[in-house]
Amino acid sequence: MRIFKSRWFQRFARKEGITDAALHEAVARAEKGQIDAELGGEVIKQRIARPGQGRSKGYRTIIFFRHGAKAFFVYGFAKNQRANIDDDEKERFKEAARIVLALTEAQLAVRLTRGDFVEVKSE
Repeated sequence: MRIFKSRWFQRFARKEGITDAALHEAVARAEKGQIDAELGGEVIKQRIARPGQGRSKGYRTIIFFRHGAKAFFVYGFAKNQRANIDDDEKERFKEAARIVLALTEAQLAVRLTRGDFVEVKSE
């Protein structure tokens, strides 16, 4: 399973102190079928705990997720700052997921080189 984070999500995670290990844990839960919310179109929402706290008061992340293949963390927000994403955002995420998850290895390599995505390495 390859895990990536978008340029936007990388800045968000750094600012909020979200570790790569926490991202791996969220994807591992999804791989086991423990998905917090399926938004359709291979878009899921997973909770990530704040450091020293539980997941319920932590962060919500939007992931383009293809079981057994790839996961792209593209958006996140703190539960105390925002309740959820709206329907328009959900539809835009679904459209983006169709495009991103259809990338060939060569196309993905170009986006990695450009810095659009960063691969999350296992620790």
